[in-house]
Amino acid sequence: MEKLSVPLGERSYGIYVEKGLLDSIPALLEEMWRDAMIVLVTDSRVNTIYGEKLARRFLEEGREVQVIEVPEGERSKTLTWAKTIYDRLISLHADRTTLMLALGGGVVGDLTGFAAATFMRGIPYIQIPTTLLAQVDSSVGGKTAVNHPRGKNIIGAFYQPKAVFIDTSVLSSLPEREFLSGMAEVVKYGVIRDSDFFYYVRDNLHAILNKEGGPLTQVVMKSCSIKAEVVAEDEKETGLRTILNFGHSVGHAVESLKGYEGLKHGECVSIGMACAARVSVELGLCPRGDAEELISLLESMGLPTKLPELDPEDVIAAFALDKKVMYGKMRLVLIEGLGKVVIKEGVGEDLLRRCLSA
Repeated sequence: MEKLSVPLGERSYGIYVEKGLLDSIPALLEEMWRDAMIVLVTDSRVNTIYGEKLARRFLEEGREVQVIEVPEGERSKTLTWAKTIYDRLISLHADRTTLMLALGGGVVGDLTGFAAATFMRGIPYIQIPTTLLAQVDSSVGGKTAVNHPRGKNIIGAFYQPKAVFIDTSVLSSLPEREFLSGMAEVVKYGVIRDSDFFYYVRDNLHAILNKEGGPLTQVVMKSCSIKAEVVAEDEKETGLRTILNFGHSVGHAVESLKGYEGLKHGECVSIGMACAARVSVELGLCPRGDAEELISLLESMGLPTKLPELDPEDVIAAFALDKKVMYGKMRLVLIEGLGKVVIKEGVGEDLLRRCLSA
């Protein structure tokens, strides 16, 4: 089993990566959480494939698990569904020793984390991500949130899990489009922090997309390592951690304008990264060749790099609700070169408009 650490003092935790790890989770939890009530939150699709199996494994170990199932997709990431979880926890007489397990993609992880952070002012939870996007990004770092109709993730809290268990074998059942959505976040890590990793992804893309064990594990481990390093330096996004939002300002605006339907999160981030690359070139921050390398890699995976049927004016207006706005000024993460980014304030609307329309 591979292990990484997120060093945050008393909030530190491990990220465990292994093919077939799902079957071992009940035994791994037995020592530390032997007497805790376990509540498993998952979505309707994942429950059928993995949730019922995991619950049976707990029963085989002599533990009963309470299961809360939510609908698949972003429509579950709301205060309404958070309340449904609270209601169920109250009916189960849950207390501060109750352990929640988030089994699913980013939606389930964010929703479960938010419920855990706010129920009784905080109860423990563990992330068990089942999508590539969740394994390499949203399960690590303690960002928990639900959406508001006018903005993504604007109701939330920083609340770290007790552990992250990553079973790479579950990616075999992941639809191709969902896998590619996660690859957008993988590419992001290479752009913001490690050019060698960017080129590793480019040069091993065929093996990664075929989910070959070695390259796939390398992608997951390296992505988690980069994120853990950034989070350890800036847990609550007061500075450095903002670089993890590369591509997300435009991406979140597109998601909210589309009503969280039609485009995957990673597809929106891909559009946002391409736009940021164009802005970077226009400002003279980034060599055109580096921007073209990024856009070419995204397009080679079939990810979108252009704005869908949306008015650029609406996208710019949606920026006003972005969490990265400070003192009324939009902060964009822009490229200085592959492996290095800069946080830039006050990018002009005319320039944004041109790059969104490109």
